[in-house]
Amino acid sequence: MKKIGLIGGTTWISTKEYYRIINEETNKKLGKKHSAKCILYSIDFEEVMVRNWKNFEKVAKYFIKISKILEKAGADFILICANTPHKIADEIQENIGIPLLHIADVTGEKIKEKNLKKVGLLGTKYTMNEEFIKQRIKDKYDIETIVPNDDDQKIIEDIINNELTFEIIKESSKQKYIDIINKLVSKGAEGIILGCTEIPLLIKSSDVNIPVFDTTSIHAKAAVEYALRK
Repeated sequence: MKKIGLIGGTTWISTKEYYRIINEETNKKLGKKHSAKCILYSIDFEEVMVRNWKNFEKVAKYFIKISKILEKAGADFILICANTPHKIADEIQENIGIPLLHIADVTGEKIKEKNLKKVGLLGTKYTMNEEFIKQRIKDKYDIETIVPNDDDQKIIEDIINNELTFEIIKESSKQKYIDIINKLVSKGAEGIILGCTEIPLLIKSSDVNIPVFDTTSIHAKAAVEYALRK
């Protein structure tokens, strides 16, 4: 089994979900008492991300440094345990000698399997407004991605920042997300990407009537598939 290099702490709430899913999936596939070979570098989210939201060049340098540390430590490939830092994924890949498993690629593959052509995307404002997820899915899988309006984006962002990153789960917030998802459905969305790795703590596939693509689970399970590939 290949060693999985994890860049976590973005946030630690979703990172523990990655670790859980990766090990559960590994044990499911290998049986007995098997678990995953992982090397985790967990950042201080406040120090690295929050303080540098407007300076992603600094974030990129930090993530490249971490990726090189993981590579030197023996990781065979890298996983960034969050959607938003994939804004700098290509830059990271250019500076390391091992693969980076991109969250948009593995998510796009799952959407393609369902033969969907138009999906809604929930996430941080960066993930929803910039093109590093949307355009990659469009270019590689010919899938259109639509996002909520500005007011709904603010609701999504506030709930992520003030509740989900502290593992606070509110039924009222779940309903707000469902209402926003229904608006996207009315605009033609055939499925919904949960494009922030904390959102699956709040929204489950049973909450809506269309396919939901949980990027945390998809990414973590894809890492196990890749790690076990010969």
